[in-house]
Amino acid sequence: MRRVGLTALLAAALALALVDRGAADPAAQLYPIDLRVDGGEDAWHSSALFRLEWERPPIADQGLPIAAVRYRIRNAAGLLVASGTRLGDRSSIEVQAPTPSGVYAAEVWLEGPGGERGPSASAALRYDYERPGAPGALTAAGWIAAGTAVVAIEAPPGPAPASGIRGYAVAVDRRGETWPCAARDACREAELDLRGSSGGDLPLGSLPEGVSVVRVVSVSGAGLPSAAAGEAVVRVDTSQPDVVLAGAPGGWASGPVRVTAAATDALSGMAPDGANGPFTAIAVDGGVPRTEAGDAVAVTVEGEGVHRVDAYARDAAGNVDRRTPASATVSIDETPPHLSFANAQDPAEPERIEATVADSLSGPASGRGSIAVREEGTSGPWEPLPTTQTQNRLVARWDSDSHPDGVYEFRATASDAAGNSASSNRRANHTRMVLVNPLKQGTRLQAGFDRRAGSAKTVRYGRRPLFGGRLTAAAGIPLANLPIRVVESFGAGATVSVRSTTVETEADGSFALRLPPGPSREVRAVFEGTRTLSRADGEQAQLAVLAGIGLRASVKTARVGGAPVVFSGRVRRLGARLPAGGAAVELQFRVAGSEWAEFRTVQTDARGRFRYPYAFSDDDSRGVRFRFRAYISGGGWPYEPAASNGVTVRGR
Repeated sequence: MRRVGLTALLAAALALALVDRGAADPAAQLYPIDLRVDGGEDAWHSSALFRLEWERPPIADQGLPIAAVRYRIRNAAGLLVASGTRLGDRSSIEVQAPTPSGVYAAEVWLEGPGGERGPSASAALRYDYERPGAPGALTAAGWIAAGTAVVAIEAPPGPAPASGIRGYAVAVDRRGETWPCAARDACREAELDLRGSSGGDLPLGSLPEGVSVVRVVSVSGAGLPSAAAGEAVVRVDTSQPDVVLAGAPGGWASGPVRVTAAATDALSGMAPDGANGPFTAIAVDGGVPRTEAGDAVAVTVEGEGVHRVDAYARDAAGNVDRRTPASATVSIDETPPHLSFANAQDPAEPERIEATVADSLSGPASGRGSIAVREEGTSGPWEPLPTTQTQNRLVARWDSDSHPDGVYEFRATASDAAGNSASSNRRANHTRMVLVNPLKQGTRLQAGFDRRAGSAKTVRYGRRPLFGGRLTAAAGIPLANLPIRVVESFGAGATVSVRSTTVETEADGSFALRLPPGPSREVRAVFEGTRTLSRADGEQAQLAVLAGIGLRASVKTARVGGAPVVFSGRVRRLGARLPAGGAAVELQFRVAGSEWAEFRTVQTDARGRFRYPYAFSDDDSRGVRFRFRAYISGGGWPYEPAASNGVTVRGR
């Protein structure tokens, strides 16, 4: 149901009063009750087309119907600017407001079928088709930190449109592409973000981090937005600067350390900008921070011990957080380690050289300690000893057997984890670290063939000669249950160059070993020594092995001028390689009362075999008994010269 206003009620009361008076003037009852403008008489319209509405008077249904509606429009000066007639009974009409923009008075009256004219009613037409100018929009010149962004809106320059400035609509986005109102040519009341004509500061709320574009339009009283928008850029940086500490060593340092704090900020940046601009700060051990404008600051950390370095920064937007700084640890040790040898040698291990490394701060550096030795009284280079390091202890073993008798001094060198190094030639009791060689009990080793020291022996091919000897202490005391290494060294052409066999001494210190068959060789016995007994070497012994060669004849009797006798044989080669192309074998003969004489030299094949046919052609050979043999000499062959057994062939 439509609500009836006060004006309508008064008009209805007037109509009833006229009826009560006997209707002396019936036309007076043709009155447009509650004449009004669609959208409101006080509202400005951007469209020139206005709709006027009213309530029909009761007389229209009681004998005086409405035949026509007439209207006149006057400007602010009272001049008639438009008029018109609408025929028929109606309760509304549409009228066109003239130009220019302004407030016009619309007068409406009704007429009866005989031209009877009723009283007129008036309404204001507020028309404004002009757009306001674009407003000014100002934001903070630089970056702002987290919080509410504000845009300062300035009223557009020049005269305002007839309807005035109702307010301002605002849109914010990343690229400045959003229009503040849903329609390009109209702004609803609900779309106004700031009401009033003078502008002012408008909070924009919490904007996303980064760059945003603010667009502002002026909105006239008629709801028309400015054709262009005022624009401003808002830069929001809510992130703390990133701070990195450089220069802090991963471990210990041996002196003062220069540490630099470098700050970066991807948005507002760290460019210096006066006392209130970006800065970087660094502090040592919770002390007063050192601050520098911009993105870097450095400090020198001094003094032995472990120090904490903290750094933080403020960016151009003012973001700073001192509660969670970037931190690093700087450890400084400027004192070298202290070294000392053991006060005495271990009687069970006199060659064990041991030193202790002490460092109260960074501690000994792993794997960087060493022990060296040289003859006392000399200025020559130190001889490094193989040294192992376990935490704070250096251990080396000195091969005293390989050094002549005399006095030797020792030096220990080590570093701590900070790189400080030190050397010492003192024991823990401050005496010099010197040792007199020999350190160990002396030994004597006698060895040879048939237990004769340094002997030489010749054996036939394939024999296993006996090699042995005796180990005693320097005082002649037998040394039992100790290993003796028997070393056999072979010459050129042997399949192996060195063979080593270990035997153990008996209760009387003796040992014996049957050597394997094979080529000629040099043999010696070695006692490597123990932690308390010195090394001993036996004399070199020579073993000569005769070559192994065989010969046979195809027949025992050969006919002069007949088929040849075939001589064949083989050179044995256990543990040896034949020369390239085979070995040279001399075939020899003799008769009773004569010496052996060569009659042919043949070459063996790769397996040592040879063959030669010989024909008897001399009649003097008839009835003669011949002895034949094969002979191989040395040269590139690890066996001694030897001849085969003789074979007999009789001529006939």
